[in-house]
Amino acid sequence: MSLHQIAVSHSFLLSSRSAYTLNPLLFSKRNRFRISLSHSRFTSIKHRSFAVAVSDNGIFTSPELAKSFDFTSEERIYNWWLSQGYFRPKFDWESDPFVISMPPPNVTGSLHMGHAMFVTLEDIMVRYHRMRGRPTLWLPGTDHAGIATQLVVERMLASEGIKRVELGRDEFEKRVWEWKEKYGGTITNQIKRLGASCDWTRECFTLDEQLSRAVIEAFIRLHEKGLIYQGSYMVNWSPKLQTAVSDLEVEYSEEPGTLYYIKYRVAGGSRSDFLTIATTRPETLFGDVAIAVHPQDERYSKYVGKMAIVPMTYGRHVPIISDKYVDKDFGTGVLKISPGHDHNDYVLARRLGLPILNVMNKDGTLNEVAGLYCGLDRFEARKKLWSDLEETDLAVKMEPHSLRVPRSQRGGEVIEPLVSKQWFVTMQPLAEKALLAVEKGELTIIPERFEKIYNHWLTNIKDWCISRQLWWGHRIPVWYIVGKDCEEEYIVARSAEEALMKARDKYGKEVEVYQDPDVLDTWFSSALWPFSTLGWPDELAEDFKRFYPTTMLETGHDILFFWVARMVMMGIEFTGTVPFSYVYLHGLIRDSQGRKMSKTLGNVIDPLDTIKEFGTDALRFTLALGTSGQDLNLSTERLTANKAFTNKLWNAGKFVLQVLPNRDNVSGWQNIEACKFNTEGYLLRLPLPECWVVSKLHMLIDAVTESYNKFFFGDVGREIYDFFWGDFADWYIEASKARIYHSGDDSVALVAQTVLLYVFENILKLLHPFMPFVTEELWQEEKEVLALLSKLDLGNIHFADSPPGMFTLNHICFGSRTKKCFAYSFH
Repeated sequence: MSLHQIAVSHSFLLSSRSAYTLNPLLFSKRNRFRISLSHSRFTSIKHRSFAVAVSDNGIFTSPELAKSFDFTSEERIYNWWLSQGYFRPKFDWESDPFVISMPPPNVTGSLHMGHAMFVTLEDIMVRYHRMRGRPTLWLPGTDHAGIATQLVVERMLASEGIKRVELGRDEFEKRVWEWKEKYGGTITNQIKRLGASCDWTRECFTLDEQLSRAVIEAFIRLHEKGLIYQGSYMVNWSPKLQTAVSDLEVEYSEEPGTLYYIKYRVAGGSRSDFLTIATTRPETLFGDVAIAVHPQDERYSKYVGKMAIVPMTYGRHVPIISDKYVDKDFGTGVLKISPGHDHNDYVLARRLGLPILNVMNKDGTLNEVAGLYCGLDRFEARKKLWSDLEETDLAVKMEPHSLRVPRSQRGGEVIEPLVSKQWFVTMQPLAEKALLAVEKGELTIIPERFEKIYNHWLTNIKDWCISRQLWWGHRIPVWYIVGKDCEEEYIVARSAEEALMKARDKYGKEVEVYQDPDVLDTWFSSALWPFSTLGWPDELAEDFKRFYPTTMLETGHDILFFWVARMVMMGIEFTGTVPFSYVYLHGLIRDSQGRKMSKTLGNVIDPLDTIKEFGTDALRFTLALGTSGQDLNLSTERLTANKAFTNKLWNAGKFVLQVLPNRDNVSGWQNIEACKFNTEGYLLRLPLPECWVVSKLHMLIDAVTESYNKFFFGDVGREIYDFFWGDFADWYIEASKARIYHSGDDSVALVAQTVLLYVFENILKLLHPFMPFVTEELWQEEKEVLALLSKLDLGNIHFADSPPGMFTLNHICFGSRTKKCFAYSFH
C-alpha cells in the first residue's frame, strides 16, 4: 500500500466536486478541504514518550505529562499570556475588527455565577474571532456603582464611629477613592481567574477622567436639545439612603402581608352611608385625594358625585368618582387614590387632573399633613392608625394578603413611591430611533424573541430619572445662582469656572453660584460605555476611529431595558451610529432544582470554589452548553461530567504524544517526496480508518463554523464533545493502536501517527475558546514536533514559522463555505 501523509496546507481548500466525488459517504458537500497526500520510503521508527521543553523561560517545562491536568497551573498560564501581550489587537491583520465592551461589573463586587457566564461566552467569541485572523478587542472595565460603593464606605466609617455628614463631602469622597484603590481590583482579578482574554492595558473605570468628560458632554448636549429637564414627579425613593433609585435597583418579592378594610363615611349621609375600602397601606390615607369606583358597579353608583370623609383627618372631604381603571373584584371594589405614594394612583391622578398630596418625609416618617401622626415612622404609624380606627369604629376587618413588596437591591429596605424634585431625560424621541434601528436591521437581538420585549418597552417608555442624592458619582453639571429660584435660574456648564463666567455675564460680577449637590444615576455613564471607553467625545481618537462602532454586546436578558436599550439610544444620539451590531442575551444561572441562587436558600455556588474543585475549563464548558436567553440549571453532576471530559482530553493528549516519533527519528519524515496537488487519486489511497476520521473532522469543522455564525455556542460545545469522545477517543485512538503497534508496517504506523497528530491538534484548536487552559498545556507539549515539521519541505504541506505561543500554526480553513481561514493565534 502506498504511504500517505495528511497535513495542513496554507489554504487547505478542495473544490466541492472533487471532495464529494472521492467518497460521498465520507465527505459532505460542504467540505471543500485540500488534503496533501505524499508517499515515500520511511526509516524504521521506534516509539517512546515524546518529552518536550518548549520554552526557554520555564513556563512549559514539564518532562512528561502528569496523570491529569493540574488546575493550579491555570494562573501560571494566564500570567504568561499577559506577559506575551497576546490579548492586544494586532493591526497587521487585514480584517474588520471584532470588538466587545465588557459589561462593567460593580467595583464593589465579587465574582458570582452571572459574571462567570458572561466572561465565558464573551471569551469564546473573542478567542474564536481572534483565531479567524480579525483584530480583536475585548475592552474591560468596572463601574463606580454609586449606591453600592457609598454604602460600603459608610458602613466602614460607621465601624469607626464616624458618620458621612461629619466628614463633609470632600473628605468623604477622598475616603471612597482610598477604598477603591485598596479593594476595587478584587472583581478584576477574579475575572482574570476565569481566563478572560481582555486587553487589560485599556481597562476603564466609569469615574476616569476621560469617561467623566464624556458624561458631562452628554448631559450638556441633551440639555441643549431640550431633552433634560427638572421637575417634581413620582420616583422610587429609598428612605434609608435618602435618594431616588432606578427601577433596576428595586427587587420585588412575594411576602405575607395584611389587607386592611376601612370605612369612609359619605358626607351628608346617615351613619349607614359609607364605603369600605381595602388597602395594604392604611398610613397613606392622609394623602387621599379621591375615592373611585367602577362606572358599571351598581353597588356604588348612587354615591358617585358625592363626597367622602377621609378617616382621622378632622373631616377632610374628597370626591367620589367613577373610572374604568378600578378593579371591581379586588377587595370591595372601592379604590382610595393616594397619588403621592402609589405609581398607579399617580398616573390616574395625572390623567384626571387630581392634586398630588405628599404625607411622607424623605426619611420615611410622616409629615405635618398626617396631623397627630406627624413624625412617626411609616410602619409605626400604620400600627397606631389601625388601633385608632378600631376605637372609632372605622376599622372593619383585616385579613392575610400576599404582597408584592418593592425592596432596595442594596439595603433591603422597603422602597417608597414618592414625588420628588429630580432631573429627568425625555426618552420618547431617543426611543423612536432605537426602535427604528431594530426595524431596519441595523441591530440584531439574539434570541430574536427579545425583540418584542425591547419594542414593547421602548414604545411605552417613561422619562428617565437621572439624579441621585449621593456624594459618590458624577456631579450634575448644573450651578444655581445664590438668591435666585433654583428651578428657574440655573446654568449648565463643563466646569465651575465656566459656570461662574456665564453667571457673571448674565447677572454681574458680584454674583455667587453653587453646584447642584446631586450626582447622576450610575446607568447614565454606563449608557455611554461603548463609545466613552474609546475616546468619545473626541471622535478623532485613534481607538474611536478603529473600534467604533463595536461588534457585539453580550449581557444578561434581565438588563435589556435598563442598560442595553439606553446604550442604543445614546449611541445613536451622540455618534449617529448604533453602538453595536448584535446584542446576545444569556439567561440566568439557577441551581439544580431551577431555583434562583440566594444566600437565604443556601444554594449559592461560588465560581472560585468551583474552579478549585473542578477546574476553570470544566466550569466554562458547563456554562457554555446552555441555550441563549434560557436560564441554566447548574449542578454538581454536570460539573463532574465535564471535569471527566477535561481528563479524557488530557489522556488522549498523552497517548498522541507517546506514539509520535521521538526527536532522533523525526529525520525519517524528511524522506517524503514532494508531490503536486493535482490528482484526486492520492486521497483514495488513504486507509479507510484514517479517511473516515479525517472526513468526520472536516464535517465537524463545517458544522461548528455554522453554529458559531448563528451564535449557537451550546451546539458548538456539544458537537466537539461528541466527535472527540465518540469518534476520536473511543473509536479512532483504539483503532490506531493496532495499526501503530501491531501492523508490522512502518508506513501504516506513520499514516496513523500523522492522522492522530493532525486530528488532535485541530481538536485542541476547536476546543480552545471553551477550554483555554488544558488546550494550551497540551498544545505546548506538541509544539516541538510541530516546530520540527515546519522546517521540512513537504511540497504543498505548509507550516508557518510561528512565535512562541499557542496555536500559531498559520492557517486551517474553519468552515469551508465561508472561504475564510482560521488563524490559530489564540492569544
